[in-house]
Amino acid sequence: MKAYGAEFFGTFWLVLGGCGSAVLAAAFPEVGIGLLGVSFAFGLTVLTMAYAIGHISGCHLNPAVSIGLWAGGRFEAKQLLPYIVAQVLGAVVAGGVLYVIASGQTGFSLSDGFASNGYGAHSPGGYTLLAALVCEVVMTMAFLVIILGATDKRAPQGFAPLAIGLGLTLIHLISIPVTNTSVNPARSTGVALFVGDWATAQLWLFWVAPIVGAFLGAAVYKFIGGTED
Repeated sequence: MKAYGAEFFGTFWLVLGGCGSAVLAAAFPEVGIGLLGVSFAFGLTVLTMAYAIGHISGCHLNPAVSIGLWAGGRFEAKQLLPYIVAQVLGAVVAGGVLYVIASGQTGFSLSDGFASNGYGAHSPGGYTLLAALVCEVVMTMAFLVIILGATDKRAPQGFAPLAIGLGLTLIHLISIPVTNTSVNPARSTGVALFVGDWATAQLWLFWVAPIVGAFLGAAVYKFIGGTED
């Protein structure tokens, strides 16, 4: 239960910190943090939680990561569902807290997107469904390779949170214009449920693509990082 609680709180922090930076600070008049700031915010949430709860739950914070770690032989199948439930609940609670804060500003509207992920007309750069699908699959694949490699017992010890946090920062720098960057079904769900309409209609992509990418990432790391018997 402590591990599930850690996953709940860690994912809560990821969504509140990452999506909160996008909703509250990205375009704040004259001193907005912009795309670079939002990218670092997401990376910092993972980096800080990796040090805070990594020794308790492994700090997955992401259903795709849990699935990828299971596919890579690093996680037990019996823990998958409880981890995913805890992650999604943490994300939804964070979305609720963010809504309470954001709606305290005059002129706030969920029609602005509330940091939801989307494609087509709801992609920040107007990217197509195919472009969004490929982007999310490839970015999640790379993220799993980073995670599996950085946490490999042969890797330098104590630096995994830095590699993983900066890896997520880089992923956001690449893909925010395409989909607003998901690579995390819980993160997408946590805000989409408050927007409803198009955000929930397009949510399927941000479950399917990261999970496919997670399996691919596990397969890639098994190939390049596996040891000879």
